[in-house]
Amino acid sequence: MNPNIVRNFDKLLKALFFLTILLLNATWANAQDQENDKEKTRQKKERKVSIVPLPAVAADPTSGLILGIAPAFSWTIGNPETTSMSTAIGLGLVTTKRQLYTSLRSHAFLKDDSYTIYTDFRFNINNQPTYGLGTKIWARPWRNEPTNGEKDDLIKEMIFFRHIRLYGIAMKRYQDTRFFYGLGFHFDRMFRIDDRSLNLGSDPPELTYHEVYQREKKLPAENYQQSGISLNALYDSRDNVANPYKGKYLYASWRSFAEFLGSTSNSGTLWLEYRDYFSLSKNRPRNILALWTYAWSVTHGEVSYMFLPAVGWDMFSRSGRAYTQGRFRGEDLVYTELEWRFPLQKNKERFGGVLFANTGTASSRGEDINLFSHFQLGYGLGLRYMVLPKRRINIALDYGFGVRGASGIFLNVNEMF
Repeated sequence: MNPNIVRNFDKLLKALFFLTILLLNATWANAQDQENDKEKTRQKKERKVSIVPLPAVAADPTSGLILGIAPAFSWTIGNPETTSMSTAIGLGLVTTKRQLYTSLRSHAFLKDDSYTIYTDFRFNINNQPTYGLGTKIWARPWRNEPTNGEKDDLIKEMIFFRHIRLYGIAMKRYQDTRFFYGLGFHFDRMFRIDDRSLNLGSDPPELTYHEVYQREKKLPAENYQQSGISLNALYDSRDNVANPYKGKYLYASWRSFAEFLGSTSNSGTLWLEYRDYFSLSKNRPRNILALWTYAWSVTHGEVSYMFLPAVGWDMFSRSGRAYTQGRFRGEDLVYTELEWRFPLQKNKERFGGVLFANTGTASSRGEDINLFSHFQLGYGLGLRYMVLPKRRINIALDYGFGVRGASGIFLNVNEMF
C-alpha cells in the first residue's frame, strides 16, 4: 500500500479522535452552561437537552465485564415551574459474555405536565442463566436428582436468545391533580432461542426448565412473542423523577396480549408499583429513606417462559441488585427494596452514599411453590456523584451481595428508583 495513503489515513483517525473528544467536551460544557443559567430557564420554555455522555465500564453477574456508553438525557418541555423534568437513558454495550445491549428508555412530561409518556425500545443479543420458577428451586422430577442437597439451588441452565422490545405508554393528566391515566402498546419478541443445557438425543433426554415449561403450556420453545395493549393509571408527586427527595409514586398497568395482534398466545399480566421517600433531616434533603415495592402477576392465559415476571426485567432493569437478571422468576413475583441515601460532604451535595437491602419472592403454580413461601435477600452499598446538581443527575456505582455467593458491580445514571 502507498505509504502516503497510510500516513493520511492515520492522520484522519487522529483527527476524528480529537474531534470526538472536543464534541464530548462541548456537550458537557453546554450542559454545565444550562445549569448555571437558572434565571433564563425560568423566563422561557426550555427545550435544550442536557447530556451526560457516561462511558460504561462495569461488571455484574449477568454480563461479566461491560464496556460501552450509557448516555443520560434530561430536558424540560415548557415552563420549569409547571412542567416536570423529562429523562431518558440510552445504552450501547458489549460484554465479555458475548452480549450486545442497545436500548433507549424514557419518561417524558409534556407542557404543564398535561401528558406523561413512557417509551422502552430495545434490541439485545443476550444470554443468561435460568434456575427454574419460584424463589426456592426444588429438584425437578425429570432430573432424577436428590432433593435434600443445597446444590439443588445452584443448578443453572444457560439460554442464548435475541430480544426486540417496543413499548409506548401515553397518559393524560386528570385536571390539576397528579393523577394520570391512559393506554399503552407492548411488543416483545424472543427469537433464535438456544437452550444450551437441552439434549433431546441422550437416553433419557436431558430436559431443561425452559423446555419442560413450554411443553406443559403447549407453547413453542425456539421463538415466541407477545403483542398487546395496556390500561394504565399513575399517581406521581415526586419533586424530581431522576433523584427524588420527596413525593410518592403509584403505578398500575394491566396488559392484555392477543393472538389476533400477533401474540403467540392469549394472556394477561398485572403490574402494581409503589415508591415513597422519607426525609431523615430537615437541613439535608438528600438524607432520606427510599422505599420501592412492586407486584407482577399473570392474570390469565399462558405466558411464555422468558416473558414471565422476573427480577431485573423492570423497565430500567434496576431490581435485584446482587443477582443476575431473571435469577428469580415465576407466574407471580413480589419485590421490595429499602435504601438509605445520605450526603458524604458536610455542606455540599456532590458526593453521596447509599446502603440498600432487597428481597423477592416468586411462585411456581404448577409445582405448588406458593408466593411468600420463600424469600431471597440482597444487600449492598454504593457511591453517588451528582454531575448536574441543578437537575440532581447522579452517577451511581453500587456493589451488591446475595445468597450463595452472588455479587456484582452495578453502574447506572440517576437514582435506582
